[in-house]
Amino acid sequence: MNRALRRISLAVLVMFVLLLVNVNYLQGFDTASLASKPGNSRAFYAAQNQYQRGSIITSDGKVIAASRLSTGNDSIKYQRYYPSGPEYAPVTGYYTIFGATGVEAAQNSLLSGNDSSLDVRKVIDLVTGKTTKGATVQVTVNSKAQDAAWNALKALGKPGAVVALNPKTGAILAMASYPSFDPNTLAIHDGAKLNKVDKKLLTDPAQPLLNRALQGTYPPGSTFKIVTSSALLTQSPSTTINTSVDSPTVLTLPQTNNVLHNDQGEVCGDGSGQAPLITAFAQSCDTTFAKIGMQLGANALNQMAEQFGMNDANLTVPMPVAKSSYVIPPSQAETAYSAIGQFDDTVTPLQEAMFAAAVANGGTLMKPDLVQQVTASDLSTVQGMSPSVLSHAISSSVADSMKQMMLAVVQQPEGTAYAFRQDVTGIEIAGKTGTAETGTAGTGQVSPNDAVFTSFAPFANPNISVGVIIQGGGYGAAAAAPIAVQVIKAYQQAVGNQ
Repeated sequence: MNRALRRISLAVLVMFVLLLVNVNYLQGFDTASLASKPGNSRAFYAAQNQYQRGSIITSDGKVIAASRLSTGNDSIKYQRYYPSGPEYAPVTGYYTIFGATGVEAAQNSLLSGNDSSLDVRKVIDLVTGKTTKGATVQVTVNSKAQDAAWNALKALGKPGAVVALNPKTGAILAMASYPSFDPNTLAIHDGAKLNKVDKKLLTDPAQPLLNRALQGTYPPGSTFKIVTSSALLTQSPSTTINTSVDSPTVLTLPQTNNVLHNDQGEVCGDGSGQAPLITAFAQSCDTTFAKIGMQLGANALNQMAEQFGMNDANLTVPMPVAKSSYVIPPSQAETAYSAIGQFDDTVTPLQEAMFAAAVANGGTLMKPDLVQQVTASDLSTVQGMSPSVLSHAISSSVADSMKQMMLAVVQQPEGTAYAFRQDVTGIEIAGKTGTAETGTAGTGQVSPNDAVFTSFAPFANPNISVGVIIQGGGYGAAAAAPIAVQVIKAYQQAVGNQ
């Protein structure tokens, strides 16, 4: 055999050996991973015939996804169904023959029964002759808070989303997005029909498949003043909520011919050009915080924004979350706009809830999480929620100041959300409104401005923070704040505080 043939033979032999190694690895060590991959229709058919997929339930026991015996004329034994359909679609997602989203995707290996942590349970089921079932995933969502969020969004009829968090643990108490879709229409076994339904949803201009709570990003508007104020109080320890700050009626922006006015030309404070910081915050004076932003500089604003969770492209809950972005402006004038949430700043509704949660929890921001507990078919706990710190956003003293300032927004006559102080009897709410100028009005939207509100309650011992963004909603106090109030009220009733 000549040298060239020997080289070819060796190359073929090496490739053959590598192929054998790969096949053995896949069959011996990577079966669970392959079985859990989205789009693996063979695994779907096997799982739906071999195991009954586990249920997804709320923290208070409401079933929001389950499997039952199929009534169709096909060979698949189990049919997935969603009792509350569109309301919980942002949480559950869907599970189809072609793929999955939401908790269905994030917890697929456990729900399907293929996770290695369930191997012992499967062996016991095999020996005892019991039907093997996937694990049950209990999410942190409270059904009463979720009902309030969904019903309020649906009644308003504008695109938007609501996220509620437990500030002390990061548990997601509500996560609603409107418009939504019914995952039952996708949980079918007819591939041709599924493709038709999927195409209709994908081409719908209302974007019902978009989980706005986690994947929608919008300008924060004046809610970003929480970041700007926190940066000021951190950078200047001598500054208090009663310190007088420059609050002109008109602010000339440097190196431009542009001037900035307060909303509708409003006078800040007593009109003297000076106002206590807490008054400027309660009134949401743009000129005040634009000037503070220029004095602090873009880098200081960026650092504080990141402490509150922005610019994090790796956040999961466990579903991936779109990055809330603070873009460092190239000029002082644009820094002024960024300080009031009107440059290129963008946030998710989850991020809005995180702003309030960090303040409510004494400056410590807990990592948001949607999964409370996973249990096997014998009710043994496979996985439990372990609250973890995402960041120490601000000091406890700065948090105390921010709490007082957010309380003034709702409780003081000059506050932009003062009208809603009595909507929850006996519960003090603190918050910050925002009216984000987007410049364009979408389909079905009257106003080009997005309504934004972030809040927490009860003030003395917060157990919930709520972020709301309504596209084309106009003033945050008019469209977003009432929704947050309804969610807070429902949750307090659910936990026995009202």
